[in-house]
Amino acid sequence: MSKKTGYLLGILLTIILGTILYWYLCCKPCLEADKVAIDNTTNTEDVSVKTDQKTATINAFTVKDVNGDLDFQINDNLNFKTSSPLIIDSIASTVDEGASKLIAYYNSNPDKLLNIYGHYRSDEVNNSVFPNLGLARANAAKNYFVSKGMASKIINTYSTLDDDFNADTNGVMYGPLSYEVKTITAGDTSIADDIKNLGDAIKANPLILYFDTAQATINLSDDQKQKVSDMVRYTDKVDGALINVTGFTDNTGSRSTNIKLGQGRADFTKQYLVQNGIDSSKIQSFSKGPDLPIADNATEDGRAKNRRVEVTIN
Repeated sequence: MSKKTGYLLGILLTIILGTILYWYLCCKPCLEADKVAIDNTTNTEDVSVKTDQKTATINAFTVKDVNGDLDFQINDNLNFKTSSPLIIDSIASTVDEGASKLIAYYNSNPDKLLNIYGHYRSDEVNNSVFPNLGLARANAAKNYFVSKGMASKIINTYSTLDDDFNADTNGVMYGPLSYEVKTITAGDTSIADDIKNLGDAIKANPLILYFDTAQATINLSDDQKQKVSDMVRYTDKVDGALINVTGFTDNTGSRSTNIKLGQGRADFTKQYLVQNGIDSSKIQSFSKGPDLPIADNATEDGRAKNRRVEVTIN
């Protein structure tokens, strides 16, 4: 090898070695630093997204009798969609098992009552026949337990406004219900007195609805919704009590035609109540047609008042 060739090879090796050292000492640390910066930016964005999203509330099916030996918790419950008063059909088998256990306990302890509290948010839309969705959900839960064999007269329904109860991203609310066991005090007549007074008030001031037969829904006022809720409570507590739905018409046309028209209005109202979670076995419908007018059929205003449905109790 000539001296000149060796000199050139030395320069080449120096360049190669310098390039390698430059990569490890300069370029690689910079690239790793950039990667860390990118990763940190991504992680920060992920945390921000998770922070903005509310964690869904999951409320277990928990019942405890502080004055007895009932105490269980099932990590599932009756679930509802946001703004809905109806239980989602897919009820877990563990919930059914818990309901059976609860009912067996109550059958063995006739001095116990079950209070059900339905949770609802202030931003939900209430299209039920109850004053709020919490009470509607508690009623749906009551109907579920009754269908399993529990007597409705030992169940009380209440509502709880709970804006901390969050649905998941699909709008499902997991168990917006709470349960409380109460013991009936011997000789306490306050419950019976309250129910009697409630019945007297309903009979004195029945629910009257005016609507066109072509309507698909009935828009109830807050006062009317409270009347429906009171009727449901009364029929739950009094053996043999029923909600009576009676259809009326004006005197235009034949009596037989008006009897059919009144029955159609009564049946429509009954079906509307049933679709909103009221037990169909607690409702009966009738028609009085043009009989028992409450206003003068000689005027249009009077005829309009006579075209009505009255909802009361027996």
